[in-house]
Amino acid sequence: MSEYLARLRHFTTCDISDGLLNLYGITNGGYFPNLVRRSGSGTIVGRAFPVLFGHKNATQDKPSVNYIDNVPAESIVTIGMTEDLQLSSAPYTKPIQGMYGGLMSTRAKYLGSHGTVVFGRIRDIEEHKALDHSVFSYGIGTCAPKAVLKPISYNCELKIKISDGTTETINPGDYLVCDDHGMVRIPTAAVDLDKLITYIEKSIEADDLVSQDIKEGKPAAQSQSERRAILKQYL
Repeated sequence: MSEYLARLRHFTTCDISDGLLNLYGITNGGYFPNLVRRSGSGTIVGRAFPVLFGHKNATQDKPSVNYIDNVPAESIVTIGMTEDLQLSSAPYTKPIQGMYGGLMSTRAKYLGSHGTVVFGRIRDIEEHKALDHSVFSYGIGTCAPKAVLKPISYNCELKIKISDGTTETINPGDYLVCDDHGMVRIPTAAVDLDKLITYIEKSIEADDLVSQDIKEGKPAAQSQSERRAILKQYL
């Protein structure tokens, strides 16, 4: 595993969000809401391998692409739809078909992928669980996508509509961290990873001391002010 992935896997998504908020002023902490873990456990990290699906009838000029045999090792397969198929409120996607199934997880895991995130529906829940392959999605379904949807591009930019009315972009190679909270994206082009990781490590150390103080009866506000003062030198 690459150095940065090995270091990031020790953090939770909350740790990452705190670092992105405090260091870079990223107001959402890199968090993509409304994803639910369907299989796997623990924290997974990887580089984004984006895959774009479009409506079959609206993309007749674009052939279906074979993304699953091109999944890079240490990646997180990140599947989204064209913006016309997305919704900003539940269920966050118009199609009811599953975009990703058990055979896809079988191939992705064999190729060394660390997990899959689907901004849409998936199917074959029990197969993902049996593989112990971490899969996150907006929802679930039963029907294959081929009558309505097809993959039209991969290793491409993904535009994701967020429920607060904004749109976020996931780029190939962005670092992704996922756990039971969902997914946080570290925008690689805008973030110094060494600086971010150092800050998070120091922040965790400070909060461990705050927790210890509170258990011993010290007021939380006082302890936070004192213990977190050291973090200013890492900003």
